[in-house]
Amino acid sequence: MRSFPKYKVNSLHAVIFNYYTCVAMGLLLMPDPTQYTHAAWTSVPTLLTLALGIMFVVVFVLIGSTTTQVGVTTAALASNMSLVIPVLFGLFIFKNNNKDFTFLNYLGLLLALVALALSTLKKGETKTSSSGLLLFLPVLLFLASGTNNTLINYISATFYEPSQSALFTAIACTGAILIGTIFLIIKILTTNDQLSLRSIVGGLILGLPNFLSFYFLLKALSAFGNSAAFVFPIYNVSSMLVSSFLAWLFFKEKLQSLNKWGLLVAVIAIFLISYQEILASF
Repeated sequence: MRSFPKYKVNSLHAVIFNYYTCVAMGLLLMPDPTQYTHAAWTSVPTLLTLALGIMFVVVFVLIGSTTTQVGVTTAALASNMSLVIPVLFGLFIFKNNNKDFTFLNYLGLLLALVALALSTLKKGETKTSSSGLLLFLPVLLFLASGTNNTLINYISATFYEPSQSALFTAIACTGAILIGTIFLIIKILTTNDQLSLRSIVGGLILGLPNFLSFYFLLKALSAFGNSAAFVFPIYNVSSMLVSSFLAWLFFKEKLQSLNKWGLLVAVIAIFLISYQEILASF
């Protein structure tokens, strides 16, 4: 998505069309695609999964609104810090941890939040606003993003087998297509917004890494007993590390001193969260 402005791709349009690729990829990776066509679409598990897809679009709209109205740093910080919601639910509500957490594991969770915060902070990017409604946008983003990840963990653990990751992804993205397409049609009909071929193509291309990211997140959750406290911090921090490297490699983005400290703390956090698994492999 970083390249979208350069190629004049509308981010909202592209995100909506990326879900079409996600559904197609899900169908391709399903052992039996009739699982999708013969799904019980009015059952509680399927409706919850479709609602999760709707949350995908809601979170993206909130990210865009918060970025525009409040600032890039605030939006990124609210989104990253929402990690605390699925972690707390995993530890104290679902109690589906893959191991007994030690002091070092908890310290790693804390450092993961510190790392995400440090990697996000940029000088001179935060806007100021006197509107209480606008200042509430980061709170909404924090809650929505955290709820989104909590639902991913709950729905996948409760209603789907580990072998049904592709089915889960396809159904969730179907919900995103339904609400996203309706929203896009209304927006085009009521504003001067126009749909371009480059936005459609950009979205279809975006769908491939987006699908793989979500698909392997589900695989990781199932592999580690749906332990949100273990998987989500490592997933988020690892994503941040990879994103920072790619931004440096392809966009020559220079990291500020706080960002560099964030990368170092991120590596320490990953080790502390997973040191038992790392040491057991030797």
